[in-house]
Amino acid sequence: MSADWNTKYGTRRVRHDPPTLDEAIFAAIGITDDQGQQAEIAAALMGMPLDVVQAEVKKQARTNSRITATRVIAGEQGAQRSVVVERRTVRRFGTGTRTGT
Repeated sequence: MSADWNTKYGTRRVRHDPPTLDEAIFAAIGITDDQGQQAEIAAALMGMPLDVVQAEVKKQARTNSRITATRVIAGEQGAQRSVVVERRTVRRFGTGTRTGT
């Protein structure tokens, strides 16, 4: 599905991709921990029947329970803080010799 917009530079075409069921379930997981409510939220977002979405929520819950591990670090006074780890890629340049300048 696309729509045309008229701008001062001419007509622009904008692409619209509706969300997938996996994306709707991911959003529902971020809102609540209850699987029943997650299914209701995802079904409302997608406009799909509740029983179809409930099956998918249960499948994702099984796979997420195996993969997801949450780590919380307590500070000096017991306050929780999150830790972000970023990996830097190192660029290595070849050690070729230059001939003539």
